[in-house]
Amino acid sequence: MHPNPIYHDADRAQNLDFARTRAFGVLAVSTTEAPLISHVPFLLSEDGTSADLHLVRSNPISRMLKTPQPARLAVSGPDGYVSPDWYGLADQVPTWNYVAVHLTGRLEQRPQDELLGLLDRQSAFYEARLLPKPPWHSDKMEPEALERLMRMIVPVRLSIETVEGTWKLNQNKPEPARTAVADQITTGFGAELDDLARMMRS
Repeated sequence: MHPNPIYHDADRAQNLDFARTRAFGVLAVSTTEAPLISHVPFLLSEDGTSADLHLVRSNPISRMLKTPQPARLAVSGPDGYVSPDWYGLADQVPTWNYVAVHLTGRLEQRPQDELLGLLDRQSAFYEARLLPKPPWHSDKMEPEALERLMRMIVPVRLSIETVEGTWKLNQNKPEPARTAVADQITTGFGAELDDLARMMRS
């Protein structure tokens, strides 16, 4: 998380709503060497106390879960480079605007009989965003094929202890300068620049 507290003005509910909507993040677990990293879709519980996901059984993180492990789920949002020329102010430096939420807690493997329910809840959540397309659901698969695939993955839950968010949107600049950057940032490079500009203006 960026150390400047001005970028930490979002409350827990806003950070959780952002993470819930994104529903995809980078899961990190420490080891004696480099951290283990997995890019995972997840479902955040209604009260924001847990995130459910699944991992491939051969994933090194899965093999660590004989006991619960400390873990962090980093959820990234829009980001973009900011040129100093866009502020209309003297003596500025380049920076990067972005939104990110970190969910930290303990990661544990769940009983295998929870897997199908998790997969059905995940697909229902994601498919609802594609309406009016008829939603995909697991009973469209042949039972043998579904069972074969399910043997390869395990259900996992992150019990969330802390929620931290960085919303670095030029709040430290005068409003005219922030608006000027929002007007220009979509001409630059990064990810989801239109969304980033909208967040900066609001």
